[in-house]
Amino acid sequence: MYKVALFCKIPKETMGLFSEDKYEIIEQETSDADGIVMRSMDIHDMQFSRRLKAIARSGAGVNNIPVERCAEEGIVVFNSPGANANAVCELTFLGLLISSRKVVDSIYWTKKLDNNVVDAVERGKSQFVGPELKGKTLGVIGLGNVGHLVANLGIKLGMEVIGYDPYISVKNALGLSWDVQYTSDINDLYRRSDYITVHTPYNDETKNYINKDNIKIMKDGVKILNFARHGIVNEDDLAEALESGKVSYHVSDLPNEKLLNTKNVVCIPHLGGSTHEAEENCAEMAVTQLTEYLEKGNITNSVNFPDCSMERYPGTDRIVVLNKNIPNMIGKMTTALASRNINIIGMVNKSRGDYACNIIDIVGQLKEEELKELEEHYGILRVMLIKQRAEK
Repeated sequence: MYKVALFCKIPKETMGLFSEDKYEIIEQETSDADGIVMRSMDIHDMQFSRRLKAIARSGAGVNNIPVERCAEEGIVVFNSPGANANAVCELTFLGLLISSRKVVDSIYWTKKLDNNVVDAVERGKSQFVGPELKGKTLGVIGLGNVGHLVANLGIKLGMEVIGYDPYISVKNALGLSWDVQYTSDINDLYRRSDYITVHTPYNDETKNYINKDNIKIMKDGVKILNFARHGIVNEDDLAEALESGKVSYHVSDLPNEKLLNTKNVVCIPHLGGSTHEAEENCAEMAVTQLTEYLEKGNITNSVNFPDCSMERYPGTDRIVVLNKNIPNMIGKMTTALASRNINIIGMVNKSRGDYACNIIDIVGQLKEEELKELEEHYGILRVMLIKQRAEK
């Protein structure tokens, strides 16, 4: 019987993916859990038991999870890329309209009217005139699951769209409209865009990606949107540009004290993935990936280990070995298994960066103490045995 701790609410439909004969659901308890399903809770300071095998994030970002520490402890961390992409895309275009038409300012102004409202509206509405999106140039930084949808929708709304992403996947490249102008020169995007929207992950490369140096290159009055992650836009440099008018408006789905007190900024309370459909999609993807790993050892959409999967050979037990990506690990594993009279029927090995995964289907009895002996080999982080039929 697998035990899964829920650190977030998930839809009832998704709960049905946990079959009652295989899973026991527990609430925010890690000491006895095989897996965790979570969303936005910060668990950097949490200590994990040796029993914990996987953490599934219902959403794309994993800044709230100690990913590297989990890798060193042999804990696979999954995320749910693309599951909320449409929801974020739609909200991004609301942000574009907000930045153009001064919608939020006009609503606040209208709410303060108490006498002769109809006449006051007709006299005062001119202060909120803004440009249409059609015919304007939209720069999209990051053409991943969200960004390529934003670029395509911009085309459909009659915008000229410039896209930049040096790491675009084949899948998203194929899904990109032919009318999107792809550039390998980010400065070209900065110079030409009336609107710039960021859809990249946050990492060392994208920290302070939008800053005073590239803001200088942009058009006067440019509008900048951030529906990705904190830290991608340097907020001190942005505030200075907003004060001078170099940047006319900023819309962020990531509010904090500084942004809330900066002029010409509209903050949305992190609603990018807050639709019923997105929450259900993310939860379903997270749970499916978690159960696939616990029951079969297959890894899909991990952020700290490579994707690795194999069809189960009939009549075999399965060993999943997570290890450091160093020389001769496969030789050590096969030798150790052979010395215990274990016959390897099928095997797959995948590596990514510093870590690797091996799925090995075997015939022969492997005892609990022998599993622990395997884990004691240098470089091996975790050895997980999956019997032909999961034990309760």
